[in-house]
Amino acid sequence: MLLTIFLAIVFCVAITIMMFAAVAFIQDKKLFSSAPKEFQKVIVPRDKELFYGAKAIGWTFMVFSFLLILGVIVIAIWDGFRSSYSFWQFFTRFYLIFAIYKIYDMVCFDYFLLMKFHFFEFYFPEIESVTGGRKYGYNIKSQLIKLLIIFPAASALAAWICTFF
Repeated sequence: MLLTIFLAIVFCVAITIMMFAAVAFIQDKKLFSSAPKEFQKVIVPRDKELFYGAKAIGWTFMVFSFLLILGVIVIAIWDGFRSSYSFWQFFTRFYLIFAIYKIYDMVCFDYFLLMKFHFFEFYFPEIESVTGGRKYGYNIKSQLIKLLIIFPAASALAAWICTFF
């Protein structure tokens, strides 16, 4: 269980690095597919780098983030095989990682970074007109659907696949 919590924290760190790389360094509108639709409509594409080498730094962070996520997946599965996990143990591990990530996403990204600290507005001031008056983040319905339906289904599928090996 301790390893699962650790892997969830590493997963959250990886997603944070990925978001920071996309918003602060790369600034490519194509990378904002998970951003609220209201943001996507008003974001102006950036042709010029924030500073020389910003995109290279951003893509380095992005690759590092993907490697962390891949490491989480490999270690979660490998340790499950090593410990002879059952379907329910794999399911619990995968769902806990997803659930901790989604709660982190809703609290840290949506509430603190979006609403309290205006992190995204610093890099994309054009979204200020969209964020005004909000007391909580965006996409709460889709966030809850992921937390309560999609992530349990994905966890069950992954656990089912892992039990074949």
